Amino acid sequence: MVRWLIRWILNIAAIIFTASVIPGFDVTVEGAVVGSIILGLINATIRPIFLVLTMPINLVTLGLFTLLINGVMLGVVSMIVRGFDIHGLGTAVISALVLTVISSLISYLVKE
Repeated sequence: MVRWLIRWILNIAAIIFTASVIPGFDVTVEGAVVGSIILGLINATIRPIFLVLTMPINLVTLGLFTLLINGVMLGVVSMIVRGFDIHGLGTAVISALVLTVISSLISYLVKE
């Protein structure tokens, strides 16, 4: 339970860091907290459906289409959560790339 909480806090920090680095991605602390929860729920429910439906495109692009799907998921969170604003699909895709790299590092460092 403690490791899960640490990972969650680090993911919130990753969202805040990404928003400070990527122009067009604006987030408040409250938006990052709520956004991380909503993003986790979306990634657990809707994202797998999208990945299955887009499997042929994903195979042709050698998995790069997943980055677009991750950007769309961030865009959905941006539509739902106040204080979590992403301006444009390009910004969402770049933000998704940065968040994916940081999240992978967090998963590597904080093992379950």
